[in-house]
Amino acid sequence: MIRVIVQRCLQYPTSTFGIMCVDDEPEFLTVENPWLDNQRNISCIPKGVYTIRPHTSPTFGKCLAVDDVPGRSHILIHAGNTAADTRGCILVGTRFGNVGDMRAVMQSRIALTKLLGMIKEPCEMEIRYGYEC
Repeated sequence: MIRVIVQRCLQYPTSTFGIMCVDDEPEFLTVENPWLDNQRNISCIPKGVYTIRPHTSPTFGKCLAVDDVPGRSHILIHAGNTAADTRGCILVGTRFGNVGDMRAVMQSRIALTKLLGMIKEPCEMEIRYGYEC
């Protein structure tokens, strides 16, 4: 079974950035909302272990759903560049950059396509802070 870990590394008042490893290899960069007590639509989700699975969203098309988030639903991993592009979801990219004056992940559609090619069935994703082991 594929092993996915999101290692959150940088936190700003408006965003959270991390590295997504697939089978212990750093593959993608992530951007999420900041931690705001798991509030719907404005906070990243709590650290923990979740099931992710292929999903087709009416808004985002092919993406991944994140299941079993306490107190939350409709959490996805989808394309986007900045925390302004998410309402509590996780966005993936291949490199860091800026969109205007906002910190961002870039080449998000490329990253999402590659990730979807790797995740073909439900698997676990662990979210950690810093360099927890």
